[in-house]
Amino acid sequence: MKIALNLFDFSQKIDYRTEILAGLTVAMTMIPESLSFAILAGFPPLVGLYAAFIAGLITAIFGGRPGMVSGGAGATVIVLIALMRSHGLEYVFAAVALAGIIQILIGIFKFSKFIRLVPQPVMYGFVNGLAVIIFMSQLDQFKIISNGTFSWLQGEALYIMLGLVTLTIAIVVLFPKITKKIPASLVAIIVVFALVVIFSIETKTVQDIASVEGGFPPFHVPNIPFNLEAFQVILPYSLIFAAVGLTEGLLTLNLVDEITGSRGNGNRECIAQGTSNIANGFFFGMGGCPMIAQTLVNLSAGSRARLSGIIAAITILLIILFGAPIIGRLPMAALVGVMIMVALGTFEWASFRILNKMPKHDIFVGILVAVITVILHNLALAVLVGVIISALVFAWESAKRIRARTYFDAEGTKHYDIYGPLFFGSVMAFSEKFKIEDDPQRVVINFKDSRVADMSAIEALNTLTKKYSAVGKEVHLQNLSADCIRLLSNAEAVIDVNIIKDPEYLVAVEK
Repeated sequence: MKIALNLFDFSQKIDYRTEILAGLTVAMTMIPESLSFAILAGFPPLVGLYAAFIAGLITAIFGGRPGMVSGGAGATVIVLIALMRSHGLEYVFAAVALAGIIQILIGIFKFSKFIRLVPQPVMYGFVNGLAVIIFMSQLDQFKIISNGTFSWLQGEALYIMLGLVTLTIAIVVLFPKITKKIPASLVAIIVVFALVVIFSIETKTVQDIASVEGGFPPFHVPNIPFNLEAFQVILPYSLIFAAVGLTEGLLTLNLVDEITGSRGNGNRECIAQGTSNIANGFFFGMGGCPMIAQTLVNLSAGSRARLSGIIAAITILLIILFGAPIIGRLPMAALVGVMIMVALGTFEWASFRILNKMPKHDIFVGILVAVITVILHNLALAVLVGVIISALVFAWESAKRIRARTYFDAEGTKHYDIYGPLFFGSVMAFSEKFKIEDDPQRVVINFKDSRVADMSAIEALNTLTKKYSAVGKEVHLQNLSADCIRLLSNAEAVIDVNIIKDPEYLVAVEK
């Protein structure tokens, strides 16, 4: 099996007790979150639980990163709200399935490597923004629906909720000092649950959000017209869904890599996510992606293998089938306390310590990404904006590094030694360094410490040589790297220059 499918690393030593307990803890935290997101989007509650089961199981088995947990995440659900309101649930299922196909294609063509383009300040902003979202979403549990509107808890109900949340946080913080063999989050949930049941404490429970009772996810082909018009409706949502899911997934994968000191497989994760979303579309799931909060719960509980994710997914299915009456009585305060600790653990507090050591533009990018993530809940947009700004800043800083040192040789030829990359951002400064009218008959431009990078650089060289030619002077390029020569050769229709080839040195070897 290891050779044929390569699903599991059988050489990895697995702590079964830790993996099972971590899986149970993850399941407890996924249920209310999946229900909340489903209700937020206007889906039937079970659609959220089915997504947690399907996405969790498939990605746990086939995903590119042991320890990662997937489910019906808020980042992807938010994308589908407008489609749900305009065209209904069947179009949502079709959009999720199509997004899965797009994700599989991205994995097959190995496009996940582009996640390397995300700079560290964007990562800080992404993580900190998600931490704020996780924390802020817990505040909704302190509200109740009254006359169709949300209002804050008052009086005794509020004090009980605050007390139970505080107790949960205290257990999560203090229990690891007693033992780390049992996840503190699971202990906190059990203790608070027992107190509420034994003393008949009136407080908000999971069943106050929605029922978790149901059957096995049924197979269902999305009931939409199979024509171009329907495809045009769902395609934009599918593209955004796929982009958001993979962005959050691959960034979470990188984060787990850093925590565990190991390396995941981004392309494999893309294919696993796509497969799970296709299954979601045909088995009444709202789709999803890796969930950073549950992943951190899983890792903090000690999990490092795939087993915990499998246990979590199966636990959710068993709860849907048989355990709804018990889980329905689970106090939300316990889950809120656990998620608050996850939010505090997710936040990159180190970013404050190095704030005065970071360049100002990096600080700006990190804050901007966090703000966009928190306000718009659009992770893909936040990361895209961060990457674009970082790229523009890099281009600007690189453009300022173009320099030229000039001298004349014994034959009266003027040499320009160029330093720094020649690309679209530096061509203007490059062109300003040449004194065409004052230069001698022969000019040599030395690129030993430079590089011709793009079409703008080629056009700048073309314009420069034309100006020299117009006054009857010749220009030669020297010490171009092999890739620069290829680039110029491909642009022969645009530019005609003389290239001085470097001498080839032969080395004597023994036969």
